[in-house]
Amino acid sequence: MKRPLPLFPTSLMGSMPRSKEVLSALRKMRRGTIERNDFNKLIEMETEKVIKLQEDLGIDIITSGEIGRDNYVSFVSDKIGGVEMMSMSEMLDYIDDKQAFENILTTLDVPAISIKNAICVGKLKYKGDIVADELRTMKKFTDKPVKITLPGPYLLTRSMWLPNLSGNFYGSKEELGQDVIKIMKEEIDNLINIGVDVIQFDEPVLTEVVFTDGKPRSFMCAALSERKDPKEELEFASSLIGQIMEYIDRTKTVTSLHVCRGNWSKNESILLTGPYTPLLELFAKVNSDLLTLEFSTPRAGELSSLLSDTRIRENTALGLGVINPRTDEIETMDSILSRVEEAMNDLPKEKIWLNPDCGFATFSSSPVNILENISGKIRSLTEAASMLRSKYE
Repeated sequence: MKRPLPLFPTSLMGSMPRSKEVLSALRKMRRGTIERNDFNKLIEMETEKVIKLQEDLGIDIITSGEIGRDNYVSFVSDKIGGVEMMSMSEMLDYIDDKQAFENILTTLDVPAISIKNAICVGKLKYKGDIVADELRTMKKFTDKPVKITLPGPYLLTRSMWLPNLSGNFYGSKEELGQDVIKIMKEEIDNLINIGVDVIQFDEPVLTEVVFTDGKPRSFMCAALSERKDPKEELEFASSLIGQIMEYIDRTKTVTSLHVCRGNWSKNESILLTGPYTPLLELFAKVNSDLLTLEFSTPRAGELSSLLSDTRIRENTALGLGVINPRTDEIETMDSILSRVEEAMNDLPKEKIWLNPDCGFATFSSSPVNILENISGKIRSLTEAASMLRSKYE
């Protein structure tokens, strides 16, 4: 059964910076020069530190920091049969329009060596763990509510699909998507059996679909594969995400859908811009308990672009992004409080959760912030939640 949460519950979004030791171990894992047990011990020790940091700073719902992951999606190459990690140069061999692919890469403000993708190179097979072991590790070190973060089914399908290679095993991206759904359902069963308070599905590529139509496409790992027109893509995404949300027993866990506009650079000008309006239909259809969204940056548009929709206001709670993970400045209490009170014009206080816009280290070797700043930002978040509880409980 779901555990009770305080008013204005706080959580992080997922990734945290990895230490030099972890980065070295991740490279050794890729080369096969470190024993799996040694790697797991290191990740467990570092995860314990991340959990302690969150507890010390007063976070309500604990996340793992994704310490053992290479990036937000490519880590599944070690977790799902029929999937391999490929570098951008390796992918280029299977791309028809090589010039267009290279043009996308020129928008990057992240070392190309950081960019790898999990590609479907065979029939997918569930191995019994995608993030389940990560969840077990978290529960060793905390008795607080825990959130596990997973790439969403649309993100996974787009990421894995390289037509000239994956097409040898699946007739279409849609066919691949159905095997992604089967595997995710097995993992969800596993997570529920272990015990999880929130399952967050990350779907950042949704904004790539709606904000780059007719424009040069920006970079997100899973945005590099083929894309149909936005209407078709959103229908496909809605179908996949909706199947997963419908499958989950909401009496046992909270389902969260996280959408941002890219999180690999501190240079806001190269990241995607636009309100959530084009995604409202999808948000309403997939019926998640919680929409965990980016709102601390002007690039996200006004809260009214989301909350003017009656279906969203009445049926969904909002994970309100009030911390920008990419800036060095520590958010003030006033800025957070004013954002929350703006949301309360349309939502009851019980439907507002507080979080950063996104993770602090989408790519393991290219974090967008340092621990000193991150700690200050988290402290502002939890102090604001405490003040709000004092005022509104």
